[in-house]
Amino acid sequence: MTSGAAEPRLDGRAALVTGGTRGIGLAVAHRLGAAGAAVGITGRDPEGVRQAVGELEKAGVRAFGCAGDVADPAHLAACVRQLTEECGRLDILVNNAATNQPYGPLMEADPDRWTTAFATNVEAPLRLVQLAWRAWMREHGGAVVNICTEGTHGVGPNVGAYGTSKAALLHLTRQLAGELAPRVRVNAVSPGLVRTEMARFVWEGAEQRIADGLPLGRIGEPEDIADAVLWLVSDGARWVTGADLLVDGGTRVRAAAGSSAGYAVHEQLRAADGPTA
Repeated sequence: MTSGAAEPRLDGRAALVTGGTRGIGLAVAHRLGAAGAAVGITGRDPEGVRQAVGELEKAGVRAFGCAGDVADPAHLAACVRQLTEECGRLDILVNNAATNQPYGPLMEADPDRWTTAFATNVEAPLRLVQLAWRAWMREHGGAVVNICTEGTHGVGPNVGAYGTSKAALLHLTRQLAGELAPRVRVNAVSPGLVRTEMARFVWEGAEQRIADGLPLGRIGEPEDIADAVLWLVSDGARWVTGADLLVDGGTRVRAAAGSSAGYAVHEQLRAADGPTA
């Protein structure tokens, strides 16, 4: 956090972050760990998980890794079981893992592959919330944050499956917030364009032009999203649930104002998978 206020503390709590080996997920894991939480991360690449856990431990974070695909229910169950066995609790869940597949016009999308986006972006978060609820949160409470995207409020080329599934995730966030209150708070963070490897094809070589079209004058960093997540899972947000926290550098403000530069940036964000990588 960059304000003058004291940083939120999560001492004694345990968190699970999906897609935690790089980009936004890894930044979130670092931020929650620095605030005192034990952190479990997931990722499809076992070596990537090992390296990320090592990086977190080097930074003084109590970290655990669970390699596998979030679209696999058995993997999700194993992750929750591992974290609760290691820590005896599961207070925080951050659903960050996502896919933009199938990428392309919907009229050319294979309906069988269309389900890939929903299995990863919607079904996996729901399954994890169910598992966390049964394992710990039903009796002890907790906080869930789903990483959505600024692009759910519009449309763009080639990301129909991604955008539609993320819009479903946003609605799921609100539905769960209503169902799980008051024991569990459920919120969303919707990033704009963030400097991640997955979004590199959007911002590399065009960063200054994109930044000039944003009210806050730069593209996002993974840490910007991590700060928002930390606040939402902390006691500082104890009266916040069902919210969608927009962290986009003013993208939507500029687009709503009708600026041609802002509109161009808005469309680029929607065409990219940067927000959740």
